[in-house]
This record gives sequence, C-alpha cells and structure tokens, in this order.
Amino acid sequence: MTSSALIPSTSTDRIAEVSRNTAETRITVRINLDGTGQSSLHTGIGFFDHMLEQIARHGLIDLEVHADGDLHIDGHHTVEDVGITFGQAVARAVGDKKGLRRYGHAYVPLDEALTRVVIDLSGRPGLVQNIPFTSGMIGAFDTQLTHEFFQGFVNHAGATLHIDNLRGVNAHHQCETAFKAFARALRFAVERDARAAGTIPSTKGLL
Repeated sequence: MTSSALIPSTSTDRIAEVSRNTAETRITVRINLDGTGQSSLHTGIGFFDHMLEQIARHGLIDLEVHADGDLHIDGHHTVEDVGITFGQAVARAVGDKKGLRRYGHAYVPLDEALTRVVIDLSGRPGLVQNIPFTSGMIGAFDTQLTHEFFQGFVNHAGATLHIDNLRGVNAHHQCETAFKAFARALRFAVERDARAAGTIPSTKGLL
C-alpha cells in the first residue's frame, strides 16, 4: 500500500515537503528552491547521498532526504522512490510555474568526463538518457539506478529531461557529471524571470 502526503508551504518561499510510505520504503523529502545548497541526506547508500548532495550544492536547493528502504534486497526501490518523491516536491514547490524560465541546460566536466543535461519543465514527463557506464557498480550503488532515479523524477515533476554523457572513462566521474549538470540545469529552469513575471512560459497558457 502506498501513501503520499504533501505539506504545503505557509510562506512565499518555494518550499515543499513530501512523504511517501510504501511496503518497500518510507521516504521524506523537503526542498527549498530558493535555498543556498544546504543538505541533510540519509538514504543508506553512501554514493547516492553523494549524488544528492551535488543536486543541492550545484542547484542551490536546500534539500533534506530521509529514506528507510529495503536495502537488504538492493537499492532499487530506495533510489527509484527518492526520485519519485523528489519529483513530487519539485512540482509542488514550483506551483503554477508563472514567471519561471522553464528551460535549463548545462555542460559539466570532471577530469576526463563530460556530460550535457537539458531540462524543460513542460508538464510532460520524458527521459532520454545516454550514459555508457564503464562499470556496473560504484561502491554500493548500481549504475543502472541512475536511470530509475531520473525516470521517477520526470514522471512526477512533469519534466522533459535529456542526459548525454559525451565522454568518460571513470564511472564515478560519468555519474557525478550527470548529477552536477542536472543540478545546474534545474537551477536555471526554476529561476524566476523578472521579464516574464506573472506569465506562464507557454503559448498554451498552461504547463
């Protein structure tokens, strides 16, 4: 059985908290889109915490993630459900999307690795990911779960996301550049555009 609770912000800040409880995981995510990059991360998967820290620090998002998952099986449910919950929190925090830039993109290098990420807060979920990982595991983190995290995010944030690792030899570097570039792209997409204040960035009038 799955339950999900949204706790709305009581201020003008773009803050959201989402709790997701299933038979497999119990997760709480709290975000402030107008933060300074502070984070408190406890998923039970060290490398995944490190990647979430990249989202906070380089996205200038204050991020708290507390997850209790069935890690005795593997990390799949925990990583996927954190992606789902994070996506729900972002969707809640951006609200009606008036005045948002909507689009964001970034190229991020780390030594030999280089990744490009492009995001559109379109209201339509879509993920295209091309990361030819050179290793199946990074510590206790299965690299296949990178896709599961971002798929959960786009499905529940209502975002279109393209991730392309353009080059890389070290799997840690490949993954880290993807998360850092995602953070930078998301940061730009959720920024308020003073020239577009009060308007929806779409000819449809709705996102």
